[in-house]
Amino acid sequence: MKRGVGQGGYSLREKIFKKLRKDILNGKYKAGDSLVEMKLAEEMGVSRTPVREAIRQLELEGLVSSIPNKGVFVEGITRQDIQDIYAIRECMEGLAARWAIERIDEKTLKELENIYDLMEFYTAKGDLDQVGELNSQFHDIIFESTKSKPLMQVLSDFQYYIENIRLASLKAPGRAMQSLIEHKAIVQAFKDRDIEKGERVLVEHIRNSRLNVERMPRA
Repeated sequence: MKRGVGQGGYSLREKIFKKLRKDILNGKYKAGDSLVEMKLAEEMGVSRTPVREAIRQLELEGLVSSIPNKGVFVEGITRQDIQDIYAIRECMEGLAARWAIERIDEKTLKELENIYDLMEFYTAKGDLDQVGELNSQFHDIIFESTKSKPLMQVLSDFQYYIENIRLASLKAPGRAMQSLIEHKAIVQAFKDRDIEKGERVLVEHIRNSRLNVERMPRA
């Protein structure tokens, strides 16, 4: 059990942390912007304590930095951070595939197939926002099927950090269809319980996503 679960202060801190993290990743707060405790507390209608705790958690995740006598400033996610995340995912998602194929049950495997079918449907319709949401669900099922809390936590966090850039990548010409082909290969490897193939095709999928992101013009 996480420390403080069930205490109102903890859940409030988590709520504020998640809101601020989302606002940073979505670009509401940009690199170099100042986060002022009192102002944020007033905007959210809370005391300064949970805001201070949420900011401390953001600092631990590297999204903000605290400079003595100056304040708290947004760091955000840099291009290098994104490249690093994809490189780490290439290493870790192969392991996720191996463990998930070994441990996934038939009901969950069917859910994975159903999500792929929906991805195919919405890709054909050109609704890439919906495809992006389904893509997150697809990978979340794989992470959960590893039955490994540490691996699941790390990879889920990575998914969240690159959500915006991943959607932008999906909208690059030809990428949505290629991504669909890659997901189909992943599903087939899971259905066949082919651990070696599953590891290979999932790593190839992440590598292709990384290469596509690297080709995107810099903001």
